[in-house]
Amino acid sequence: MASFSELGISKQLIKGLTELNILTPTEIQQQAIPILLGERTDFVGQAQTGTGKTAAFGLPLLQKIDASKNEVQGLVIAPTRELCQQIAKQLFKFTKYTDKIFVEAVYGGADMSLQIKRLQRPTHVIVATPGRLMDLINKSIVDLSRVKTVILDEADEMLSMGFKQDIHAILDYVPVEKHIWLFSATMPEGIREIIRKFLNNDAKRIEVGRSAGVNANISHEYLVCNSKDKVQELLHFLSYNGGERGMIFCQTKQAVRLLTKQLQARNLMVEGIEGDMGQRDRDKVMRKFKSEKIDLLITTDISARGIDVKGLSFVLHYQLPQQNEYYTHRSGRTGRAGMKGNSILFISEKEKQKVYELAKLLKIKINPLN
Repeated sequence: MASFSELGISKQLIKGLTELNILTPTEIQQQAIPILLGERTDFVGQAQTGTGKTAAFGLPLLQKIDASKNEVQGLVIAPTRELCQQIAKQLFKFTKYTDKIFVEAVYGGADMSLQIKRLQRPTHVIVATPGRLMDLINKSIVDLSRVKTVILDEADEMLSMGFKQDIHAILDYVPVEKHIWLFSATMPEGIREIIRKFLNNDAKRIEVGRSAGVNANISHEYLVCNSKDKVQELLHFLSYNGGERGMIFCQTKQAVRLLTKQLQARNLMVEGIEGDMGQRDRDKVMRKFKSEKIDLLITTDISARGIDVKGLSFVLHYQLPQQNEYYTHRSGRTGRAGMKGNSILFISEKEKQKVYELAKLLKIKINPLN
């Protein structure tokens, strides 16, 4: 297995990686970095969450930045504010020992005037959600005329969240000479349309993990229970798995709020995150979860995008995902960085067929919970 040095990463970046205890490249980093560092090319990478995609595109992007030029040279587009924050923070840490590269994250749900003020400082890389970036483009706040690389991270999720029009508008807006690096866990028709329309025909392609994007380190199980018994069954599961940390997924904001109250009433260390919460409240909950002051986080599919917390033992689907792609993203919160994880579905008898269809589609085994 090649080292980061053998892949072509600079000594300065490797020094930052070593300090972060990132010593051995993951599979997608092994395959993607030499391509992205080498020839100027469009690129499609299919890989599940938790495989090291941020470093796979981030290290080549940073190494290509000319820090002496005060202009935006790289643009990373991601579906949620949490993922934008995570990517920007990671890129910042990578550059600790390089020439100063300035990265700014811009996303909805936060004070735009403050983000505009920060963008007036030297900026080399912008990490943005599609909606907020379009707001800034329409206000003529950002100058993207010198952008050389555009990265679409979690592209399938951006489409499922309704950002197709914004993504097309952004790709039409940036310079023709730019190169696009697209990363996605799945390849629905909307992604193939972007590839056909905006990427060169000779774009390089890699696929890591051939199980439709589902991490091989994750086991999958289901439990059949009546809706009136669900809370009690959940309490049994949490009691049996006492001390382990995980995430619980619901379909709606209302379901998140209700389940959070029900578990808190039983003195469990649990908090919820959903779309109606303000950014300050969301950040407060995430700080508690990451610092292990709470063991459980209840959330919706959209609110969970970009949440990267180490050491989660399980993901529990209290309600089935509304789209099959969401199952991949939900499950990807556990089994990260080579660790084992468990994905458990709580279903009704009527939903059994959906589970069989999901297993067939994703080429995985979903066994009854013992």
